[in-house]
Amino acid sequence: MRAAANVLLKLWGQDYIAKAKPDSLREVTDSNWEEILTGEWMIEFFAPWCPACQQLQSTWKEFADWGDDMGVNIAKVDVTEQPGLSGRFIITSLPTIYHCKDGVFRKYHGARTKDDFLSFIDEQKWKTIEPISSWFGPSSILMNAMSALFKLSMFIRRCHNYMTDELGIPNWGSYVIFGLVTLFSGLALGLLLVFIADYVFPSRRFSSDSYYQKKQAAEQARLLQDDDADGEEEDEDEEEVWRRRRAPPEGRSESAAQNTDVRKRAERSREAEDDESES
Repeated sequence: MRAAANVLLKLWGQDYIAKAKPDSLREVTDSNWEEILTGEWMIEFFAPWCPACQQLQSTWKEFADWGDDMGVNIAKVDVTEQPGLSGRFIITSLPTIYHCKDGVFRKYHGARTKDDFLSFIDEQKWKTIEPISSWFGPSSILMNAMSALFKLSMFIRRCHNYMTDELGIPNWGSYVIFGLVTLFSGLALGLLLVFIADYVFPSRRFSSDSYYQKKQAAEQARLLQDDDADGEEEDEDEEEVWRRRRAPPEGRSESAAQNTDVRKRAERSREAEDDESES
């Protein structure tokens, strides 16, 4: 009886210690991921179905127990539950490990043992790794858009699974529904953008009541200018015709000049003959 009591007391003490000791392995989600931008972190991205991830879990838990002593936060991210973080960090293979120091991220490529992890932090081997560009950092605009895209894709996938598994809709029916939703949402978005554009940049037709009056006045002024221009052209044409009528033709002026010369010569010859006869 005393031995059984000792065993129960020992088990109760171990359970109490385990409950009193906080879990050193932290979990990062879409709601608290910004905490990793301050301090030093080692973050593992894994999936429950990944065999390599399953082999790493015990080692990663042992490494997390040393985190408080080394002043580093050890965390994990389940990409199946956090697709937004998977897109934000561009996770293309599993498991993927990142080191973060005050918002500067580096991807870990070393061996996956506890001693290698400890030496990586203790000897600051992360300084030899080139940090990720700010354009592809998790807090950049590009990665925010990528995160939203991954969330949308997972939402569509869950909707597809719900319609096919729970509602019994065939796959082609689900695709048709998504196509119609995409079509009508695009039309609604386009109509909304048109309304916004009309509100921000209103057309002149609706900007004031005197729009048509101004338009008619401008049209009348243009017509008057056209009439004046046409009248000037007609006056010039009439003046040109009148000048042509008054001016003698070129052929007549030349023949008249020749006749005058002939007459003058004839008169001169007659005068010369009269002078000879008198003499």
